[in-house]
Amino acid sequence: MSVILPVAQRGEVILTLKAASVVESELNSSWLNELATAMQATMLERNGVGIAAPQVYVSKRVIIVASRPNPRYPDAPEMDAVVMVNPEILEQSESTILGEEGCLSVPNERGQVARSEMIKVRYLTLQGESVEAVFHGFPARIVQHEVDHLDGVLFVEKMAISLIESLPTSL
Repeated sequence: MSVILPVAQRGEVILTLKAASVVESELNSSWLNELATAMQATMLERNGVGIAAPQVYVSKRVIIVASRPNPRYPDAPEMDAVVMVNPEILEQSESTILGEEGCLSVPNERGQVARSEMIKVRYLTLQGESVEAVFHGFPARIVQHEVDHLDGVLFVEKMAISLIESLPTSL
């Protein structure tokens, strides 16, 4: 039975910090592997499609992206869970898609956020192997949402920006 971790809620300082990089000595460690296992169990328990370490009170650059249909996202595409250590968005399309987001750290609130339709990401596996991958659509949205967590940004802050950008330029 995996450990279910408490989830930090909006207003808590940990969610506003820029998370520290995972250092080489932490790669392939039992600590990092246990963190990833507990993060995934916590995400599944709460019907999430992604989770970032700061959400479970660990200020480290680790995210899990795991799109799949569930009660919160019934139309989500199915993909295998991907654990990303020190993820970095290398490229993103100029074309954006407005889509509904929610967050385990902001329960009972959802909203429209504009995100790049395509992104290219470089990350390390738990064992320290470097991977580059391209994501489109909903999985790309999840990666962007979780990387924002690593930079101390919640989706509700992006909602306000999306709203402002969608306003007519002259009133």
